[in-house]
Amino acid sequence: MPSIATTSTKKGYKRKNSVFKVIGKNYQVYLMLIPCLLFFAIFCYGPMYGVQIAFKNYNTGLGIWGSPWAGLRHFERFLSLPQFWQVFWNTLYLSVYSLIAGFPFPILVSLMLNEVRNARYKKLVQTVTYAPHFISTVVMVTMITLFLSPSSGFVNKAIEAFGGEPIHFMIKSEYFPHIYVWSGVWQHFGWNSIIYLATLANVDESLHEAAVIDGATRMQRIWYINLPCLAPTIVIQLILSLGGILGADFEKVLLMQNASIMSSADVIATYTYRIGIQGSEFSLSSAIGMFNSVINLVVLVVVNTICRRISDTSLW
Repeated sequence: MPSIATTSTKKGYKRKNSVFKVIGKNYQVYLMLIPCLLFFAIFCYGPMYGVQIAFKNYNTGLGIWGSPWAGLRHFERFLSLPQFWQVFWNTLYLSVYSLIAGFPFPILVSLMLNEVRNARYKKLVQTVTYAPHFISTVVMVTMITLFLSPSSGFVNKAIEAFGGEPIHFMIKSEYFPHIYVWSGVWQHFGWNSIIYLATLANVDESLHEAAVIDGATRMQRIWYINLPCLAPTIVIQLILSLGGILGADFEKVLLMQNASIMSSADVIATYTYRIGIQGSEFSLSSAIGMFNSVINLVVLVVVNTICRRISDTSLW
């Protein structure tokens, strides 16, 4: 009579053989995965080797391995800096403001476009709303600067037409968060609605037909059919958005910054740039970047756990 160990070994061998058979039959699919795996290995996981700089007093002459260990000294230094709370609050405020202002718009746009029956008009609206997404950040900031110019911008021209005085929007710190957030909402809401439109395209038409027979209005069908079908996608998008809660758009913020608005425009990413690139504080800037990533990871895990318990929808 074969022993339990022998039986389990045979089962494991058969399982491995079946896996290899599946791979052998579909080897073309697995070959297509190789470039993707190489990309992540080289550009995502490979650079993680340098994370140890955050725990060392990095010296370019000694290299990463040769530099002496510093432990958590650079993290403690960052947390004790007088600029810490300012850049942390600015980053959090811009991210939360962007999420609150921008998250509902793609959902609303997708629900409205889904109700449009004129194909030409629908394509026109989609093209117009998608187009700003492809404008580069440099061009976008240039457009914002020109539109809000106190001498030639159409916004100030409109203010003057109603008897007001020109406003120097770009050098007043109280206007920066609103300009940053709402320009971002305008630029990306159309593009972000694509995933919701794709979800709505897969809604079973028989549900709408049954609702129409029962006398449901269009708003009732949107509320009781479309929105519940969108709910899992909305939850996933919310988790992903909250996972980057401390991820303000570095390039856009940097291009919009000037000395007059640093009190509201200096975020963790731009502060890290000044410390690491301009100030050559490589270890400190690495520690700041790692601090930012850890906070985002913790928020992602917590939000994912809450969503899984509440709605049974989560990333994992």
